[in-house]
Amino acid sequence: MPTPQFEMNELGKTHLEMLLEAYAPIFHAATIESVNNLLSRVEFNKSDWNTYLQKNYGINKRHANGVISFAKGKVDGAKENRQLHIKTIQGKIKSVEKWLQKAERKLKLARKFYSKKNWQHSKSGCNFPLSSSIKYRDTNWQNLKFQIHHKKRKLALFQNKLQHLKISPIKVSVPKGNIFIVGSKDETFGNQVSQWDGNTIKFRVPSCLESRFGKIVSSEIGNFHRSINRLPESGAKTWHFFYKNSKWVVLVQFTPKPVLQKSRSIGYGCIGIDMNPSGIGWAYVDSEGNLKSKGRIPLLMGLPSGKQDAQIIKACLELARLAHLFECPVVCEELDFNDKKERLGEESRRYARMLSSWAYSRFYQLLESILSNRGIELKTVNPAYSSLIGLVKYMKMYGLSSDCAAALVIARRGMRLSEKPPSSVTAYSSVNEDKHVWSFWSQLNKIIKRSSRINRRHDYFTVSNWSFLDNLNTEEAILR
Repeated sequence: MPTPQFEMNELGKTHLEMLLEAYAPIFHAATIESVNNLLSRVEFNKSDWNTYLQKNYGINKRHANGVISFAKGKVDGAKENRQLHIKTIQGKIKSVEKWLQKAERKLKLARKFYSKKNWQHSKSGCNFPLSSSIKYRDTNWQNLKFQIHHKKRKLALFQNKLQHLKISPIKVSVPKGNIFIVGSKDETFGNQVSQWDGNTIKFRVPSCLESRFGKIVSSEIGNFHRSINRLPESGAKTWHFFYKNSKWVVLVQFTPKPVLQKSRSIGYGCIGIDMNPSGIGWAYVDSEGNLKSKGRIPLLMGLPSGKQDAQIIKACLELARLAHLFECPVVCEELDFNDKKERLGEESRRYARMLSSWAYSRFYQLLESILSNRGIELKTVNPAYSSLIGLVKYMKMYGLSSDCAAALVIARRGMRLSEKPPSSVTAYSSVNEDKHVWSFWSQLNKIIKRSSRINRRHDYFTVSNWSFLDNLNTEEAILR
């Protein structure tokens, strides 16, 4: 909030700041009592509670509405966080159990292999051969058993934590120095208590403080202007005043004005993006799904939050420029990184560090905001097998990097184009026409993971014949 010199008193504060400091403790006490009432098992009646707040705290009806909305938001947020915490723990339990199942099966199959006579002459080989490690001074079997032991301890810890979360009461933190005023579209300037005409804000004083401040306190407030201004003249405006870093800050929430749509229908083409912590690969496809342009926006990892936000905004603005150039929408993955973060304990340290250090949700939040302000449509699609399809079908065909190939798949998926596997692959691996095409990609993914021919993404460039898939299927049949 600005502090005009002519409004400042002997303490160096404006009349509005003095009012906010006097009203904040009252608002805080009323919010705490409202939160306790909402958390109790008693049925909550908003009208009765509003009347109670007016009588007990000497505030008006509109002020009481702000208290109730703020308290309800805090309670709903705490309940949502509790459910998310429970879901995360359940996901971690599921991930650990899946890892244990695979590890124990690996040991079981290895023991079964070495128990056979003449195992030295086996054509298929062992899925987990016994070997020694100079680094750990132990065999890989003992190392895996040691990991299984600790995973079981970890599983027991998660199960106990989950049981505690389900029965423990919810706690809500109510910060001090907050004032929340709910707006209404039927009121003048969208709010009865806090009315802003574009330059001056008029704040209606609660009845308990009228003897000190009068009925109305006004102050000059601006600095809401932006290069893309979507603040409407009419409509509800909800105001939030809070104290931060020895300053009063004011936020206004509103329904933004609609903007002119600049992107054409997705049937004319689109830009697909594939995001990784090291960069964003993008690919523009035409109406037939053919690649017309591609590129990569590099990103740096390990930056402070301020610099990271700056480079995310720069990347989003570059995507907006490309979308404006091609007059097309942007298609991105519908990612839920909570699921990925639930499996961090079973992933490599490098992958876990990479996923934890990058603000995926922040990127998509800023991308949606920037594209929306510029009239560019943002569409999300299921990212299932997009990387695999890009590696197998398009990486070698167009000479693409892995992220650009995945971006091409995402763009085509946004246009609902075919994802059938190439004939060079289906010649050595059967396709069930009765099932969804992703069923084949799922099977192919499992087969490739067992193959020694493909260990890194660059190996997809060197695959000239997929006949090794047939050999892997034959070996699997022999093992069974």
